[in-house]
Parts: sequence; structure tokens; C-alpha cells
Amino acid sequence: MNSFAIHLLRSMGRVDAESGLTPARLSALSVIHFGGPLPLGRLARAEGVSSPTMSRVVDGLCDQGLAERRAHDVNGRVTLVAPTRAGSALMRRAAARRADVIAEALAALPLRQRDSLVRATAHFPALVSGVREAAALTRSG
Repeated sequence: MNSFAIHLLRSMGRVDAESGLTPARLSALSVIHFGGPLPLGRLARAEGVSSPTMSRVVDGLCDQGLAERRAHDVNGRVTLVAPTRAGSALMRRAAARRADVIAEALAALPLRQRDSLVRATAHFPALVSGVREAAALTRSG
């Protein structure tokens, strides 16, 4: 299973490169596409970078026509970062390529390993939740 995970991660990196974006831009675009428009500071926190760094990432996405800054509907002092139609289309294509890579990798596994992996995915939500809780405790402690 370990070699499967390594192979899958490497494949994802190659597939993500097909988007033509840097990993930072692709990740930020993914957050605003799947999570909705966000203020720059919140997007920076979600990505684990400083606001100035995220501002440069967003500038690049805006220059490429993949994201836009717009005023918040209720609080005009807040600027949101949102994907454009072109940005959302790029993310849909990127997500489809990732799904194809996963499907191909799973299809290549022997049936017994595939079944075992599928059963293990039922535990992923609890695992992710536990990691988040531990990270929050580490930050607050």
C-alpha cells in the first residue's frame, strides 16, 4: 500500500502540472472554487501563508483571468477573492484529471487490495478530524 500511495502522489503532481499553474496558485484557486469566495486574509490562513504572499498569488490568478477581487455584498470594506468562470472551468478539468488518475490507480490494484483500500477510506473522516483537533491543540498550547 505504501508504494501505491507514493505512486498516486507523484501522479497527482504530474496531473496538477497540466493545469499550467504553480502549486500555490492551483491550491488557492481550489480553495475559492470549492469553498466559495473568501477574504484574502482567510484564504491566506487556509493556505498557511502570510497575507502578502497570498496577495501575490491572487495577483497572478487575477492576471491570468482565473480569479477576481470583488466587494463583499454586505460589508463593502471587505474584498473577497472569487474564481472567474475560466478559473472554475480550470478547476473542474483539474478535478476530473485527478479522479481519472485515482480510478486508473485503483483499477491497476489486485481486487483484494482494492477492496481493502475502499474499506479503509471509511475511516478517513475520523482520521482527518483527529489530525485537525491535534493541530488546534498544538496551536493553542
